[in-house]
Amino acid sequence: MGVGSPLQDRLLDCTDPDVRESSLARAAEQVREGRVVVLPTDTVYGVGADAFDVVAVAMVLAAKHRGREMPPPVLVPDARTVDGLATDVPLYARILMRQFWPGPLTLVVRAQPSLQWDLGETNGTVALRMPDDETALLLLAEVGPMAVTSANVTGRPAASTAQEALEQLGGAVAAYLDDGPRTGGLPSTILDCTGEEPVVLRAGALSPADIRGVLGTTVLHDPAEPSDPAEPSEPAEAAEPAEREEAGERVEHDIPGARLVGSVVPSGVSVPAPALRTLSP
Repeated sequence: MGVGSPLQDRLLDCTDPDVRESSLARAAEQVREGRVVVLPTDTVYGVGADAFDVVAVAMVLAAKHRGREMPPPVLVPDARTVDGLATDVPLYARILMRQFWPGPLTLVVRAQPSLQWDLGETNGTVALRMPDDETALLLLAEVGPMAVTSANVTGRPAASTAQEALEQLGGAVAAYLDDGPRTGGLPSTILDCTGEEPVVLRAGALSPADIRGVLGTTVLHDPAEPSDPAEPSEPAEAAEPAEREEAGERVEHDIPGARLVGSVVPSGVSVPAPALRTLSP
């Protein structure tokens, strides 16, 4: 899709301070009207929609040629939003939010059962993150929580520019916020926070040492550590996170017969069976 494409007018410039506000306003309007937009994040570009608009979330998955078995995570504008989206949030998770948000930390928590949303097959959980990206946060502050995944067709490279996203997603997206290139880097660290103590689901930009440094006596469980054979753990519903994905990233595990979940860079860290659900081929 060349520069002369009729869809080029969907690129909204955020690099120029003189037009940035109007570009954000146009994108916010599209989100409120139930359409799909592309936005920059602190990793790569993401494609998303109002997390509470069932049709819009389905449109995000359709744009990526993705099924409901890989639901998108939810990006939030601040930590205060979490109480409206999640329930039984452990104190240690709140400590982690205060210490590391905005930043490269995704927390899988129990979703509020009363919420009228449908992100896909989430098993009653939701993956939440506050991105460390000014443009993304400005949009989120205007429209609220968004279901966001990497701006690419499944199986193709994640977009590092708005133009790359346009070339892949085309007319499936109503507006593309162009804030210059995003270099990616390490993906966010993902923690399962549905239990009494956190479990690392994927190693990322935030190291276990950094996390343990603020947890005090709370134990961070490293999935690379084998469990005690004398105390086998039973699969628990609470340890089945909704989605291990965020923009441009993919998590890998070593459960026989299971497949990669999401569109995130494989970390190479093995994850214990209770922390993941096996997907049929």
